[in-house]
Amino acid sequence: MNVFLELIRYKNCVMAGLAAVIGGGIAYNAAPGDILLLTLVFITVFLITGAGNAINDYFDAGIDAVNRPDRPIPSGRLRKGSAYKFSIALFACGILTAYFIGTAPFLIALFNSLLLYVYAFSLKRKVFVGNLSVSYLTGSTFLFGGAAYGLKGIESILVLFFLSMLATLAREIVKAIEDMEGDSKDGAVTLPIRIGERPSAYIASGVGILAVLLSPVPFMMELFNTSYLLVVGIADIVFLYAVFLILKKNPSASSKYFKVAMFFALVAFIAGSFIR
Repeated sequence: MNVFLELIRYKNCVMAGLAAVIGGGIAYNAAPGDILLLTLVFITVFLITGAGNAINDYFDAGIDAVNRPDRPIPSGRLRKGSAYKFSIALFACGILTAYFIGTAPFLIALFNSLLLYVYAFSLKRKVFVGNLSVSYLTGSTFLFGGAAYGLKGIESILVLFFLSMLATLAREIVKAIEDMEGDSKDGAVTLPIRIGERPSAYIASGVGILAVLLSPVPFMMELFNTSYLLVVGIADIVFLYAVFLILKKNPSASSKYFKVAMFFALVAFIAGSFIR
């Protein structure tokens, strides 16, 4: 069982599920409905995120043999066929769960599942398209939570969707820089392979700084209380340090700090929503 939890990267699944619940909680305040829907929201996002991670490892077995040899498939601890079947089962369960939330969540879950599959199969090897796909998918966790409470719910979390996309896009470009060796051997044409490491680093830095500059907007829109500002300030500092690291040509450390910053941003969303 541990190898399957590692395959789906369950900690990322939990974070994605929490993001969706936060989006749903904000939407609930804007358009009250059945609060128990948030449980199904978490389960759906957890399952589909896990499915996406698993199918990504299935198609990336060759790349991971160079970049991530310790992962379940390249390390020989899990057969590719088993990973594939497990991924499809998770996709099916996630889509089915979304059906019981509502039409809009069901359609988002179905679209995202298809996009995750196509991304793993081919889009991630396309210049910038893969980065944008992952950025949308990450931001759409908030969108999915909002969709549980209708159109008004979606409108209430659009700014979080946009900010999450920006932060994720910056980290995805940094990860592409980090993975240049393995991607090149696999024939992928990522942004840093096409335009070079340094220009890609400048783009990632610009996007990251833009996310920092826009981070107070949810508070200004009165989506969050002052607790949000205190915690998001920590996230912003870590974001800026990650930008500094990528400019200093340290993509591995930069990617890790971008992930830490995104964790603090998620904590800020929680603090801003529930801590008075």
